[in-house]
Amino acid sequence: MTRRRVHDVAVVGAGMVGAALALTLARAGFDVAVIEPRAAVPWKDTDEIDLRVVALAPSSQNMFGRIGVWEAIRVARACSFRRMHVWDALAPGELTFDAADRGLASLGYIVENRLIQHVLWQALQAETGLALYCPAQVSGTDVESDRRSLLLADGARVSARLVVGADGGDSALRKMINIATGDRDYGQRAIVAHVRTERPHEQTAWQRFLPGATLAFLPLDDDPPLRSAHDLRDSSHSARPGFAAHVCSIVWSVPDAEATRLLALDDAAFCLELGAAFDFRLGAVHATTSRAAFPLRLKLAEQFVAERFALVGDAAHVVHPLAGQGVNLGLRDVDELAEVLSAARDAGADLAATSVLRRYERRRRSDDVLSAKAFDGIQRAFASSFPPLGMLRGLGLSIADRLGPVKRLLAAHAAGR
Repeated sequence: MTRRRVHDVAVVGAGMVGAALALTLARAGFDVAVIEPRAAVPWKDTDEIDLRVVALAPSSQNMFGRIGVWEAIRVARACSFRRMHVWDALAPGELTFDAADRGLASLGYIVENRLIQHVLWQALQAETGLALYCPAQVSGTDVESDRRSLLLADGARVSARLVVGADGGDSALRKMINIATGDRDYGQRAIVAHVRTERPHEQTAWQRFLPGATLAFLPLDDDPPLRSAHDLRDSSHSARPGFAAHVCSIVWSVPDAEATRLLALDDAAFCLELGAAFDFRLGAVHATTSRAAFPLRLKLAEQFVAERFALVGDAAHVVHPLAGQGVNLGLRDVDELAEVLSAARDAGADLAATSVLRRYERRRRSDDVLSAKAFDGIQRAFASSFPPLGMLRGLGLSIADRLGPVKRLLAAHAAGR
C-alpha cells in the first residue's frame, strides 16, 4: 500500500497573507501545500482600479521583497506616500509624520488588493516546491499522530505536519477546530471609492476624525482606469500636467444608517458632503467613482494555535481599518511563524510541537491583541462628540506631534519595526 504524502505545512487560504506564508516557507525549503477555493482574478494595467486598497508598511514591502514579488507589485501600479497627517474635527491639534524626518524615501505604499493577490498567485503557480490544490474546499480535519489531515469536499485528503488557517475573518477552519473569538460589531460601514480633488494630494495619507466617524484620503498614482463616470477621466483634467496627483482612494467609516444615506446620494451630492467632511483640505471634490461599503468589526481569536494547527492574518485577528494595519499585522504573523518553524527545523525538532507553536503564539498574539485593542480604544475615544473630550483629543495630537520620542515610537510601530 502506498503511503500518502505528508507535507511539512499545509496553508488553507491563498489571500495576501496565506500566499505570502506559503511562498516564504517554500523558498526556505519546506514542502508546502496550499488549499484555495478559487484562483485569484487576473489583473491587467488596463483594468479599472480596485476599490479595495491597502497601505503597505515598510515591513510588508521588505517581506514581499524577500519572496521576490515586490518589484512586480511596485512597477505595476503602486503609489508611495511620504507624509501622514491626522487631525480632529472638534478641536485644534494635528499630528504629522514625514518620511524625511526618519531618513526614509517613503512611509509606505498604497496598493490595490487585487494587484497584490494577482502577483502572489502567479508566484504560487510558478513555485516548484509547492503543491497547489485549487479549486479545493476543506470540509473536515482531524489529527493522526504526527500529522493533521484535511478532508477536501471532493473526497481527497491532504496531510501535513502543520496546518495553518489563513482563510479570513470568517475562517471555516478555525470554527472546525473550535477556536472561539471575541467579537465586537462597530455598527459602522466603511465606504470606499476613488475621487478627484481640486488640489493635489501631496503624496500624503490624510485622516480626519469626526464625531462618530473617521475619514481617510489615500494618494493614488499615475492615471489608473477608474470605475465610472466620464468625470474622472474628463479631458480637461487629463490635459493638465500632473493631474494624476489629484486622485485619492477614500475610506469613510460611518454608522450603518449614515452609510445607507451616503450611498444613496447622487455623485454631486456625495462629493459635496465628502468635501465638507474632509474640511475641504484638498479643495473641492470634483468627481467620484462608484461606491461600495463593507461592515466594520473587531474579531480576536482566543488562541492562535491548537494541536498541529496555527492561525495567521484575519483568521486570527480582524481590526478596525482606521490605522490601515490589518494586512501589515497579518504579514508580521507570517514573518514570525516562518522564523519559528525554520528554527525548529534547524534544531531537528517537530515543526508542530506544542512548544514551537506556543512560541509563535506568545510573540504574535501579544502584539496583535495590543494593536487591536489600541485601534479599538482610539476608535472609541474619537467616536465621542462630547466637547471636553474633543479638546483633550486635539491636545493629545498636538503633544504627540511635539514629543520626538513618542512620535518616533508611533511611526516605528506603523512601519512594523
